[in-house]
Amino acid sequence: MSENPGKPNINEAGKSKSNDSEQDLEDAVEGSDEAVQKTIKSVSPSTQRVQRPHSSPPRFVTVEELLETAKGVTNMALAHEIVVNGDFRIKPVELPEDSLEKRVKEIVHKAFWDCLSVQLSEEPPTYDHAIKLVGEIKETLLSFLLPGHTRLRNQITEVLDLDLIKQEAENGALDISKLAEFIIGMMGTLCAPARDEEVRKLKDIKEIVPLFRAIFSVLDLMKVDMANFAVTSIRPHLMQQSVDYERKKFQQLLEKQPNSLDFVTQWLEEAADDLMNQKYKNALPAGGGAAGSGDGPMPNPVAVQNYAYLKLLKWDHLQRPFPETVLMDQARFQELQLQLEQLTILGAVLLVTFSMAAPGISSQADFAEKLKMIVKVLLTDTHLPSFHLKDALTTIGEKVCLEVSSCLALCGLTAFSTEKEAVLKGQIQSVASPDDPIRRIMEARTESWRSFLPEAGQGPLHRIRFCCRAL
Repeated sequence: MSENPGKPNINEAGKSKSNDSEQDLEDAVEGSDEAVQKTIKSVSPSTQRVQRPHSSPPRFVTVEELLETAKGVTNMALAHEIVVNGDFRIKPVELPEDSLEKRVKEIVHKAFWDCLSVQLSEEPPTYDHAIKLVGEIKETLLSFLLPGHTRLRNQITEVLDLDLIKQEAENGALDISKLAEFIIGMMGTLCAPARDEEVRKLKDIKEIVPLFRAIFSVLDLMKVDMANFAVTSIRPHLMQQSVDYERKKFQQLLEKQPNSLDFVTQWLEEAADDLMNQKYKNALPAGGGAAGSGDGPMPNPVAVQNYAYLKLLKWDHLQRPFPETVLMDQARFQELQLQLEQLTILGAVLLVTFSMAAPGISSQADFAEKLKMIVKVLLTDTHLPSFHLKDALTTIGEKVCLEVSSCLALCGLTAFSTEKEAVLKGQIQSVASPDDPIRRIMEARTESWRSFLPEAGQGPLHRIRFCCRAL
């Protein structure tokens, strides 16, 4: 069954997408399956926003303009997610147990299938509902076909001819079982190899109503498979055109809403002001600024943008709106920010520990690696609301003292005194304060990254990956 010519073919799909124009890209994204769009989580700024700065006077827009803008943003978010997330997959919707939506769905479905069962039990049987179901199955099977599947399309159209089926039903000559057998065979031809077992089980169902119900269940899974196949096929094309496509979409958005990028403007202006301040003069990269009019060196756009992205790693997501051009990556920046905080605390703890330990201990790579793993494990739940850094550092202080004492004993060195252990625990607990000198030293290390960040032309997606590698 896996060698069937009806199975999705990557090469055929690739040929149909050989045109790399922006219009083809937009048409492909806008024509994506609706189920794909539902899987994209809309990352919206917090409701506790500061007041939006108005760079342009407000203007009234029509409902049609709002809907068109929303559609454009949705398509852009979909394309962006496909490009950035290599593991992006569509999954069947699973409603929560005991939820109202699931109960309503079960009741409605049960009523429908009970109605179909009653109709088929009549003498003579009534096939109105059954013929409608066959029509839906026909349309679904046709939607799975690629442009080159002419023979299969003709075969489906000929066998599942609704007019002919209605005539057979009126004359009492309709054989539902024969139609079901053809449908199952065609599903086996078109399905992905992973669905062969589900299709094979359909052949064991003899009653018509349970069979139709199972057919629709498997067809839903096949729709998901085809959607994922479409995502895989379109990803290389999107990766080639994503920068130009997003730039074009943002330009269209800016033309419709002149103040739609105010938060980006504010974000970049703050980064430029920070770099202009005296405290950042010495941190400017070599050749990164030109002589100003008296307020110090003027940072170039690359330096401003690099530093602006670093500011996102310390962003207050609850109190400040996220810049519009990186809003689709807000969740990723939050994850990076969490990793950065964990590594800052980890580095501070290790720095405190090794500064107090004997030189023989700090030179042992195995001990340093073991201590690092212990601290990382105890900081695993940093993202949880119930996590308390002070309590975690108290536990870390106890574990670190135990490990240091054990290592000192193995090396034949003098053990820590009670007073020294208390000092070490106290310094580790002090890391919880943002004003702790050791913690501030570790945080300052991150600012040195800006001179190594990629050029601005490589885009924010490249910066996200760079920050991941740096972390």
